Amino acid sequence: MGLRDFFSKKNEERAPDPLSDLTLEKLGVGYFVDYDMKTWCVEACNHYDWGDGDTTYEWQLVSHDDTLYLERQPDDEDHWSVSWKIPIGTLGVDINAHVQQHDDPPDEIQVEGTAYHLDETGGGQFYKGGSQPGKDVLTWDYVDDSGESFLSIEQWGETEFEASIGKEAEVYQFDNILPAGEEDP
Repeated sequence: MGLRDFFSKKNEERAPDPLSDLTLEKLGVGYFVDYDMKTWCVEACNHYDWGDGDTTYEWQLVSHDDTLYLERQPDDEDHWSVSWKIPIGTLGVDINAHVQQHDDPPDEIQVEGTAYHLDETGGGQFYKGGSQPGKDVLTWDYVDDSGESFLSIEQWGETEFEASIGKEAEVYQFDNILPAGEEDP
């Protein structure tokens, strides 16, 4: 074994650097990331399977006083968004009653003076933390007139609805990604 062989073998034995490839799409539970002048902790990693290979990845981020949802929709390029849950009662319309009567939600919904127009609908499976089996979900996505803000309504079962408001996000808006800490033995 020559001197060159000795040093190349040492380089091969080094453990991978856990900080070298910290990217948004590789966030895991317990990771930290800065966004909008706050530090957020990843509380859950979920995904939606819409069928035909169409998947949306979701990270539940928690700060000391807030919870937001970061989503990545892969397509020709990744589309990122952030959203916050809002009380379903703030929609100004009884979604449950409307869906029961018409089998669909309204075409337009007003929230705090902003009109949101129905853009697309879909159904799929939601996997919390990657667990099996998935849970059935129907979604209705609305956009405002500017196209910068969106409203999503999710239906879980016959009468359970959730709403969230959000906006597009860019990867550069997130920084200082730190991996989860090591557990004490």
